[in-house]
Amino acid sequence: MPDQQLAELTTLRLGGPARELVHATDEQTLLDAVRRADAAGTPLLLLAGGSNLVVADSGFDGTVVRVETRGVAVEGDMCGGAMVTVAAGEPWDPLVARAVASGWVGVEALSGIPGSVGASPIQNVGAYGQEVADTVASVRCWDRVEAVQRTFAAADCGFGYRTSRFKQDPERYVVLDVTFQLRLGDLSAPVRYDELARSLGVETGARAPMAEVREAVLGLRRRKGMVLDDADPDTWSAGSFFTNPVLDADAARLLPRGAPRWEQSDGSVKTSAAWLIERAGFTRGYGTERVTLSGKHTLALTNRGAARTEDLLALAAEVQRGVHERFGIWLVNEPVLVGCELAAPVC
Repeated sequence: MPDQQLAELTTLRLGGPARELVHATDEQTLLDAVRRADAAGTPLLLLAGGSNLVVADSGFDGTVVRVETRGVAVEGDMCGGAMVTVAAGEPWDPLVARAVASGWVGVEALSGIPGSVGASPIQNVGAYGQEVADTVASVRCWDRVEAVQRTFAAADCGFGYRTSRFKQDPERYVVLDVTFQLRLGDLSAPVRYDELARSLGVETGARAPMAEVREAVLGLRRRKGMVLDDADPDTWSAGSFFTNPVLDADAARLLPRGAPRWEQSDGSVKTSAAWLIERAGFTRGYGTERVTLSGKHTLALTNRGAARTEDLLALAAEVQRGVHERFGIWLVNEPVLVGCELAAPVC
């Protein structure tokens, strides 16, 4: 389909036309489209849920492959758990709902996240104390460089905070499916996030019924505008636009009193991007009639209905500069920027 507006395929509802759009509803169509583009030297963009993308107003002058593959295969393992292999195009949140209903423990706190299963290991999606890295057993990919299929065990995926080997080398790997190893039970994994624990009325580190954890997470996300709603422009976003900064010990000592501090195993300290944004003077709803910070959560940049990508990037750059001027910290964008960019970090 020529001249497909990518705004129609992204949660931000931004982005110009694609030269070519391929709907890959099965793995063979997906592989054929990728190999054809690579053989011709045509730029390639893989897109599924469109929830972690900011696409330029000029669009994408190449082939966009929409990953719409489906399939969930379940088998038991010797430890009494479930090995669940899921096609890359499967939507993420319905998988979480199925996991909770089936007693598959370990992804319940990742409820309400938009996007696809195939994107989840790329970004090492995480929220409320869980990451997909906690439960991924392996990721099967097409290696565009070697032109072969490869399967990476979790230990070889290079998982880190919102990153992986797939994100570090984005032009190389096409995720085909993800296998999760999930414990069986009625209770959740230990609740590691204080806000979620308070919502559930349990101590941090305790377990709770999985269905209750899912509902609590969905409630928290809705209050922050992080559950997509076609009728509410305050949810028309790419989720959290900036990652929480991870600082070395010297930089962490410069944080002001009261700033959130989460000690990491390597001695670094993670702090809250939302806290920094708010203390730098950017309140909820800050922006213009076209783009604003969400009225519910300052980490989300929202399209109020008539925005262009350039409007969104201008607001993002203003926030970056303001936080840097106030705290000396340069915020890093979480969504992938396609055909557009933010300014380089200020040193």
